[in-house]
Amino acid sequence: MKEWTTVSMSGVGGGKQTRVVMPHSSYFLTCAGMSLISPERSTYVRMVTAMGSNLIKPSLVAAMVVLTPMVALAHTGAGDTSGFVHGFGHPISGLDHILAMLMVGVFAWQLGGRALWLVPITFVGIMAVGGTLGIANIEVPFVETGIAFSVVVLGAIVAIDVKAPATTAIGVVGLFAIFHGQAHGAEIPEDAGGVAYAAGFMIATALLHLAGISAGFLMGKASEHCGSVVVRLAGGLATVAGVALLVGAL
Repeated sequence: MKEWTTVSMSGVGGGKQTRVVMPHSSYFLTCAGMSLISPERSTYVRMVTAMGSNLIKPSLVAAMVVLTPMVALAHTGAGDTSGFVHGFGHPISGLDHILAMLMVGVFAWQLGGRALWLVPITFVGIMAVGGTLGIANIEVPFVETGIAFSVVVLGAIVAIDVKAPATTAIGVVGLFAIFHGQAHGAEIPEDAGGVAYAAGFMIATALLHLAGISAGFLMGKASEHCGSVVVRLAGGLATVAGVALLVGAL
């Protein structure tokens, strides 16, 4: 025999209440579902969504403003769709790029304030310049070493929890962005459209930054019960991986 539960529901604006009778099991599932969208969780979802918009939109703008004139002259491939897919896939196809981008996001989360969006957006913007150099076949010395070294440094910064001023943080990530951007640009396929390719790797990079910021938030929650061990451990592991990558690049 089913058990029934009576629920009182207020009308819009606090009007007349309505009583709804539903099976007890349905009432339980409804309450469970509502608990999953608590104010704290919904606020976090809105924050992540807004951050994603703030990172991706500037990436598109930078791709159009910075890259269009130079790339149009340097690379005339017609495959826009193919170019975007190849560009998007490049940052997520190498462990060095993935680790560095995640550490940029975690670093931005650790700093907080304006640095939360300034650091990743600056990285993406300067990376566009490096990408232009790569697409135009302009060499940057020690690119692979610089990329591996960026993983070591950024991982160490996260592990030590360096509280650098926003301007210093921007300078550090901006330097490494040149190496990453040049590597992305140099790998452009012959039949790919330059602007579409650049937009692809910039958006992928912004999403990796967003993933790093989200990971920082989640690890921060876990660290409430065990200090900053979780975040620092993640930075330490990235540093160790970066050292291995650096040895391989030398």
